[in-house]
Amino acid sequence: MALEPKKHEMPTQEPEVRAHNFKEVALGYTEEIALAEAARCINCKNRPCVSGCPVNVHIPEFISKIKAGDYEGAYQEISLSSALPAVCGRVCPQETQCESKCTMGIRFEPVGIGRLERFVADYHNANSKVAPVAPESNGHRVAIVGSGPSGLTCAGDLAKLGYKVTVFEALHTAGGVLVYGIPEFRLPKAIVAKEVDTLKALGVEIATNVVIGRTLTIDELFEEGYEAVFVGSGAGLPNFMNIPGEAYKGVYSANEFLTRSNLMKAYLDDPVTPIMKGGKVAVVGGGNVAMDAARTALRLGAEKVYIVYRRSMDELPARKEEVEHAMEEGIDFQLLTNPVEILGYDNPEDRRDPKNGFVTGIKCIKMELGEPDANGRRRPVAVPNSEFALDVDAVVMSIGTSPNPLIKSTTEGLEVNSHGGIIVNEAGLTSRANVYAGGDAVTGAATVISAMGAGKVAAKAIHEALSAK
Repeated sequence: MALEPKKHEMPTQEPEVRAHNFKEVALGYTEEIALAEAARCINCKNRPCVSGCPVNVHIPEFISKIKAGDYEGAYQEISLSSALPAVCGRVCPQETQCESKCTMGIRFEPVGIGRLERFVADYHNANSKVAPVAPESNGHRVAIVGSGPSGLTCAGDLAKLGYKVTVFEALHTAGGVLVYGIPEFRLPKAIVAKEVDTLKALGVEIATNVVIGRTLTIDELFEEGYEAVFVGSGAGLPNFMNIPGEAYKGVYSANEFLTRSNLMKAYLDDPVTPIMKGGKVAVVGGGNVAMDAARTALRLGAEKVYIVYRRSMDELPARKEEVEHAMEEGIDFQLLTNPVEILGYDNPEDRRDPKNGFVTGIKCIKMELGEPDANGRRRPVAVPNSEFALDVDAVVMSIGTSPNPLIKSTTEGLEVNSHGGIIVNEAGLTSRANVYAGGDAVTGAATVISAMGAGKVAAKAIHEALSAK
């Protein structure tokens, strides 16, 4: 039978419907579609897709089990390498990782590896009634700072080896960026909760509302008997452009905007923690977080949403799928455009009325692409006399984040780089003995799967160090 050249489409909600609800946009493969997509995998001997995965999921093996109709077996195959299959199947940028290495992609479209991973994980979550069994304790204790993807992965790998693991989370819900940073319509909270419950069944303890560096210090964790600490505190410090008007009411960081929506329930009709409703919104940036913020604003009732990005569509760093979804939903892309000032008014009387925001617009200048910069990307250059203003009621800054500064500011002997990232060696070990780190706390904002890869590396190193005692 001839191989189908194109990847099977993911069923989705219709754009005009989904733009007004927070239900998941992508509906998932049916069994029929999954079998047809799995049949496209040629099970090549050199397995290049595996090398493209930061956690080295056994991709040909799990797809072979799908072909055989053994969906639970496929899940177990994935779980040998990944602690978060249902998450990765939804939010990993497979097109630049495993799928970019797929042999099918040389002549045709690559196999939809991520979509198949989601199908398998969803099948398991819907049908499996057997909870994981916690292994016998090996007597060692490890503390994990942060319950994001790096921390959860490190915790899961160590728990499977018999370590007594406690994860300390600053917020009231475990999951880190998976729950506060990614909207419900891309990654339902129930999916993350299910993955966390799986880790709990393995014996992992989750302690929420604990701010390491304030509630407890790393020194105190060692005093309490933990033999190693993994820092996966993420990149929660938002960046701003430092342009006039950023202090106006109605200007948000993407972190604040998405956290209010995701965990503080700003999407309710009568929210306890209000955020913009109606009006026009400009989101500055072009990454996945910018797409999330723009599409969230639309669902919160914005009548018009702009993406303001200083380069062209070809340089847009967000996933192609997310950009396409945003465009289908009516997001207006203002490309080759850079903000220079946030416009507003400063009447003290208006501060007494929470319905009145200060932002009235955003002043921008048109850009053109010049010579490549140090990273090989063409540098945007301002076009003289091209200023114009967009009439908006809120501005969301989504131009990146820096590692959380709290850990380094409260921990003796922890070296960081010029960007605030914790310096580690190839095993994830920091400059302080028995303190490891990984994920965005080290690299700055990156992908979920790369953070998971760092968690796996550190777990292996911690095991080697403690088992040698």
